[in-house]
Amino acid sequence: MEDLRDLEFFATNSKEIVEKQVDSYRQQHSYAGTIIGVTALFIPFFLSSLVGTFHVIQFISVVPIALFIWAILLMLSIFRTKPLDQSYNVEKYQLLINKSYKEILLSEIEANTNSYTKNRLITEKGNKKLYHSSQINNHSTLVFHIITFYKSVF
Repeated sequence: MEDLRDLEFFATNSKEIVEKQVDSYRQQHSYAGTIIGVTALFIPFFLSSLVGTFHVIQFISVVPIALFIWAILLMLSIFRTKPLDQSYNVEKYQLLINKSYKEILLSEIEANTNSYTKNRLITEKGNKKLYHSSQINNHSTLVFHIITFYKSVF
């Protein structure tokens, strides 16, 4: 009998890599949801702090509010991505019933590799959106603090 331990290792390892990728994708959605919630709570706080300020400051405060909304919309777009491919489709099992164990392992390795390649584009795009929206959030928070400091001084 042929020793297939190396193929079993690659099949298991490639499956674990795809599972880690899917976990990362889910974590990305969790982070986006949390940041959306915090940002959505921060906007009313910011607006209430502008009551009784100069009109110029109220006009300038449109910038951080617009940035907050832009960040929220960018993070919401993370939720609209396609679901990740998780290697085998159940329909593929029928094709593998009469195959040898070696052929099944090779097919699994190929399916996991293809899944990883397809998923990488989706996860990288989501990571970029999450990063950019976090940066936008940070900048708008900084502008908010500058406006609040200016309001308290003058």
